[in-house]
Amino acid sequence: QVQLVESGGGLVQPGGSLRLSCAASRSIFNLYYMGWYRQAPGKQRELVATFTGGGTANYTDSVKGRFTASRDNAKNTVYLEMNSLKPEDTAVYYCNAKPLPGLGLRAYWGQGIQVTVSS
Repeated sequence: QVQLVESGGGLVQPGGSLRLSCAASRSIFNLYYMGWYRQAPGKQRELVATFTGGGTANYTDSVKGRFTASRDNAKNTVYLEMNSLKPEDTAVYYCNAKPLPGLGLRAYWGQGIQVTVSS
């Protein structure tokens, strides 16, 4: 069993910044691809950023150049640095752990954390 706990959300003005954290309950980065998703009211959950097998991050087009995903293996934590935030970034953000293929493991989700961009 793995617990993913997000933190760092809140209310920020347009143009502002926030950093989200997702702490895993144990070391999992060698077994899982970590990612960030978000779900705005009335919309489907969408992928924001995900780490590849090589450890680099891929981003959805709408956040490229503004968001940066990173991870600290020693702390079992992934981060999402969000800059130049826009009202359309308002959503519940979720951390996700997707197992590497062929391992027979299940995926895990964090509880979600609210990010609101508003003046």
